[in-house]
Amino acid sequence: MSTSSSSGASSQPAGGDSWHHGSHRGLLSAPSGAGSGQGGLDAIIVPTARRPAYLFHAAELARKLNCTLVTLHSGKWTSADRAMRSLPAGLNLIAIDVPSPELLNLPAWAGPELLAGTVFKRRSDLSAKRNLALLLASMLGWRRIMFLDDDITGLRIADVQAAVGLLGTYHAVGFRIGGFPDHSVVCHAYRDAGGSQQSFIGGGALAIDVSASSSFFPDIYNDDWFFLLDDQGLRPTACKGQVIQYPYDPFRSPERARNEELGDVLAEGIYWLLDQGGTVADADARHWASFLVRRRQFIEQVLAMVDTDGRLDTEERARRIAALKGSLGRLAHITPELCEDYLRAWEKDRRTWTAHLAEHGTRRKRFPALVALSAPGSPRLTWRIGGQGDRLRPLYARARFPDGLPDLVSQATSTSRQRAAATRRQRQLAGAGRAQPGPRS
Repeated sequence: MSTSSSSGASSQPAGGDSWHHGSHRGLLSAPSGAGSGQGGLDAIIVPTARRPAYLFHAAELARKLNCTLVTLHSGKWTSADRAMRSLPAGLNLIAIDVPSPELLNLPAWAGPELLAGTVFKRRSDLSAKRNLALLLASMLGWRRIMFLDDDITGLRIADVQAAVGLLGTYHAVGFRIGGFPDHSVVCHAYRDAGGSQQSFIGGGALAIDVSASSSFFPDIYNDDWFFLLDDQGLRPTACKGQVIQYPYDPFRSPERARNEELGDVLAEGIYWLLDQGGTVADADARHWASFLVRRRQFIEQVLAMVDTDGRLDTEERARRIAALKGSLGRLAHITPELCEDYLRAWEKDRRTWTAHLAEHGTRRKRFPALVALSAPGSPRLTWRIGGQGDRLRPLYARARFPDGLPDLVSQATSTSRQRAAATRRQRQLAGAGRAQPGPRS
């Protein structure tokens, strides 16, 4: 590939054209072996807003891989308590209820501040959940973790083990998305209308080396694409194995397309440069002025493809056209200056995140690490703990008990009476022939 200038180059990756790159897979390594990394997976992290039944696949993986399952709950359909009651007994589980992001111990980000009060303000807590998990992993000294969305299934144990073995050599290892494609609304419409479009890897199924990463997930669509970048471009990243994504309706509302547009422009604009040998530094005002024109031409071309697609009935065609017009409407508000300003804010936030992780240190035990997830002065989060390792040390949430009581409870469990009771309980469990849920916080 030729190296691009900041105004863009004519050299295209496979499946590309003058206004859109249908694939960025050429940026990824595809190692044939399983890697030589030492150690297993420390945790599987699942941000979730769906019913606990959607966690069963992740729970089974965590059990077979002998690692911790961390579930991060928000919304009306799920909670840490529901997960604790629904998931298999004896699972090494940390289930956390995640409140509004301002109550979490996360930095004051420059990116969201830039977008506050505009049509680009984000209304999702996914990035906050992922960053909270990174903070927890850092404090607990976990090195290898895997993010897994609750709508992903079909992941094989052998593929996870192979991916984990590649960590150390690679910053991150993702998985090909099978089943329903993982695209933005615009790219879904393009692919369905006959365009050449391939899924990239992402946070839906991503193993990462925490010890080698200072990346974070910015509060924007395509946050996982940004997570994989550094100052120059894509950090060493591989693809190994395949997962299946559950289907969903990308055209249910034009609002989805509107909410994706800024993140799609920024990520696609950067990866456009990387495809051609450029760097993040090449994403200057001249590049963005050129790329925004290409983006408008691309969406207009997809509109024309959808409008003439004889396979669609009138209602379905109208839904897709409405979504694409929503993207065009939001695109009209995006300027080269906004793109430059956002990237400067992102660079500042990366430095802020590195300092935030260093401030909180590593090798904390679970209780102080969980307490530290709350913003200073905010109520402690609520959580539930499952698994043999936590059965002798109940953890409690501040909402139920006054400050200091968890320490008293911990001291009480060390008395001879508590130890004797615990021993009797373990014998009873052994006689019953199966594990039971651990104590709940």
